[in-house]
Parts: sequence; C-alpha cells; structure tokens
Amino acid sequence: MEVACWAAGELPDIAEATVDVLVGIAGPEPGGHEDALCREAAVAALGALGHERGRLAVLGGLRDRPAVRRRAVLALAAFEGDDVEAALKLSLDDRDWQVRQAAEDLLGPGTTDDCP
Repeated sequence: MEVACWAAGELPDIAEATVDVLVGIAGPEPGGHEDALCREAAVAALGALGHERGRLAVLGGLRDRPAVRRRAVLALAAFEGDDVEAALKLSLDDRDWQVRQAAEDLLGPGTTDDCP
C-alpha cells in the first residue's frame, strides 16, 4: 500500500483518478489507513500532486504521528492560503524538532525569535 501511494504521487497525469483514494488513506481524522507508514506515504503523494482536493487530508496529517506530521508540513509547500500559513505557524511549536524545522524552512527567514 505504501509503495502504491508513493507511485501515485509520482504520476501526476493520473491525479484525478488517485486523489480521492489517497485522501481516504491519509485521513483526515477519524479515518485513514491503520498503518502510519501508509498515511505518511499518502500525505507525501498528495503534496507531490498538489491537487486542491488533497488539501484537507494534508492539513489533517498535522494531527498524526511525528513522521506523518513531518510529511504533512513538507506537503503543504504545494498549497497556498491563509489556512496553510496558519498551519505552518502552529507547526513552529510542534513537539517534534523536525516538524518545527520543516515549518521554519517553508515559512522563510524571520519566522522565529531564536536568532537576533
């Protein structure tokens, strides 16, 4: 299942046929696949496709396990909007340092008060 999700993200010409399936695997909560690795791969594929129907599932991935949250933050790079920016700003306070780092990288310089 994980490999199928990955492959779907690599084939943008079949996005219309796969987005809804990937959304179902990714979540959002409640739901999604029982295996976190499959949810992570689906979130990554949705980010690679950047299809608007995947936005809510990617945002939902921010409430999952750390590995899924990391992928969700990176997948948000494919989307724009106030909800995406707000989610990235909330991710700056995530308990996982890699989630925080990815959010900071996407938001750009001057997003934290760590450096003068």
